[in-house]
Amino acid sequence: MEQHLHEICRILRSFQLKRASAFLSRCKRWKDGLSYETLKHKVFDAIMNLLQGFNDIGYHNPTIKTPTLDKLAAEGVKLENYYVQPICTPSRSQLITGRYQIHTGLQHSIIRPRQPSCLPSHMDTLPERLREAGYATHMVGKWHLGFYRKACLPTRKGFDTFFGSLTGSVDYYSYESCDGKDLCGYDLHDDEGVAWGHEGKYSTTLFTQRARKILESHDPAERPLFLLLSFQAVHTPLNPPESYIYPFRDMVNVPRRNFAGMVSTVDEAVRNVTYALRKYGYYRNSVIIYSTDNGAQPFTGGNNWPLRGRKGTYWEGGVRGVGFVHSPLLRRRRRVSKALMHITDWFPTLVSLAGGNISQSQGLDGFDVWPAISEGRESPRKEILHNIDPLHKSPIEKKNQDEENWVQAAIRVGDWKLLTGDPGHGDWVPPQMLPTSLPGRWWNLERSILYQKSSVHKNIWLFNITGDPYERHDLADQRPDVVQQLLARLAYYNQTAVPVYFPPDDPRANPSQHRGAWVPWVEEEDDEEGKYQGVYKKSNNKMKKKKKKKCMLCNLQSFFLKMSEGTVSSRI
Repeated sequence: MEQHLHEICRILRSFQLKRASAFLSRCKRWKDGLSYETLKHKVFDAIMNLLQGFNDIGYHNPTIKTPTLDKLAAEGVKLENYYVQPICTPSRSQLITGRYQIHTGLQHSIIRPRQPSCLPSHMDTLPERLREAGYATHMVGKWHLGFYRKACLPTRKGFDTFFGSLTGSVDYYSYESCDGKDLCGYDLHDDEGVAWGHEGKYSTTLFTQRARKILESHDPAERPLFLLLSFQAVHTPLNPPESYIYPFRDMVNVPRRNFAGMVSTVDEAVRNVTYALRKYGYYRNSVIIYSTDNGAQPFTGGNNWPLRGRKGTYWEGGVRGVGFVHSPLLRRRRRVSKALMHITDWFPTLVSLAGGNISQSQGLDGFDVWPAISEGRESPRKEILHNIDPLHKSPIEKKNQDEENWVQAAIRVGDWKLLTGDPGHGDWVPPQMLPTSLPGRWWNLERSILYQKSSVHKNIWLFNITGDPYERHDLADQRPDVVQQLLARLAYYNQTAVPVYFPPDDPRANPSQHRGAWVPWVEEEDDEEGKYQGVYKKSNNKMKKKKKKKCMLCNLQSFFLKMSEGTVSSRI
C-alpha cells in the first residue's frame, strides 16, 4: 500500500492535477519518507555563468549585489567544495559528456572558431540521455564546443532547440565574434540557421526572453523539460547597460564596477527565469542548478579572493566553482555542502533523477551526487583529475629546459592536491580597490618575493586543500610519500587518456566566405573527423612537428612513471 501511495503522489505531482489538492496535501505529509527515486518527471533548469570568481557573488562578498542568487542559494544547498575546469571548452565538454577531457581529446586549450574540432561523434551526451528518458531539451546561450560541421551543433548533440552563439567570445550587442584582431563574423544562431536582425539587443536580456518563451510554450503536464541557460555574462567585453552600473558608482576601479554591473544583469535574469518557473507551473517539481564555468580573470574586473590563481590556472582560483542547487525536492535545505563534487557529476546525477539508464553511458567519470546534495550524505567522489595537458608550454620549457619534467597536470585525492609542470600564474589577487584597469601596485600586494625567486624552477607542488584552501603552504618536500601516491594516480589516468585533438586552423572557416557569419564549413560528405588525431601544435616545419609529436607522447608516459617510481625524488 505504501509503495502504491508513493506512486500516486508522484503522478499527481508530475501532472499537477488541480482537483487533487486534498490528496496532494497528504502527499506533502509523506514528503520526508519519499526517496528521490520515486520523484520522476522533474524540470531541470541548469544555469551556467561565465568567468564568475569565488569572490563575485553576494553570499561570498556583500559588495557584489546578487539578491536573487543569494536567496536561492540560502534556501537550497550551497556547494562549497565544487570544482569546474579553468577555461570554457573543457568545463562545457565535461558537463555535456560526463567525462574528463583526457577522455574526449580536448585536453589542451579551447576550441577556437577556425579549428575543425568538436565533441567526439561516438560519445553520448547529457541531453541525449535526458531525451531518451522522455524530456524536451533546450539550450540557450553560449555553446563553445565546436561547429565546423553540422554534426557538431547543439541540435545534433541532443538538444531539441538552440538559440545562442557557437564561438567563445561574442559582443553583447552586435554579436560579432573575432578570432584574432581582424577575422570577425556574426555569431547568433537559431537552431541551425543564422539569427540575423538582433543587433542592439543586450544578449543577457535576449537569452532570458528566449528562456521564458520556452517555458511559456511548453506544457509540463505532457512532458518534462531540461533547459540549459548558458549566459555570455560575465565574460568580456565588459559593457553592461548603464542602469546596471549606476548602483556601483562608488567603486573607483572601473573594470570592477562594470563587472559588478554585469553580475547584476545575471541576477536579474535568474529572477525572471525563476518567476517564469513559478508562473507556468514548473517550480514545485523543479531542480535549479547554478554554476560558473571557470574562475575569474582579475585583469578584467573579476576576483577570486582569497583563493590563489585565476582563470586558466589549476590553482583553486581557477577551478573552485561558485555553485548551488535550489529545489523544493531537496530533503535537507538551507545548508552548506562540503561534499566533493565536480562538473562531470551533473551528467549521471540528472540522468538518474530523470529515471534514465546510466549503465548505457560507458566510461563516465562523473558520479551521482544527488544523495549528497539532497540528503547530506557522503559524496561518492573521492578524487578529481583536473587535467593532464601534454601540449602546454611553460615559460621554463620555452627556455629549452628538459621538457619531460614539465608536463602540466593537477589532481585532487581526498584532502590532497598535486600540481606538476606549470599550473599557471599563482598570485593571490586582493579585491581591486584602486582606480586603474591595469596591473599595478595592488597586483603586487599579495605577491611573495620568495614565490617569485624559488617556485619558478619548481615542477611539483603539494597542498592539503582541506586545511590550506588558499594554497599558501607547499608540502611537497615534507610529504614525499603523498607526492608519490598522487603521481601514481596521475600515471593511472594517463594510461587511460586518448590522444590530444588540437588541429590547426582551417582557412575555409573565414566568415567572409559565409555571408559574414560563423557557420559550419565542412560538408558532411567531406567529413574530416579524425584527420588530425594525435598531438599537434603550430609549426612551420612539418617534419619537426611529426618528430615532436612522438617525443611528447614518449616523454609524457615516462614522466609520470618515473615520478611514481621515485626516480626523480631528488627533484621534488
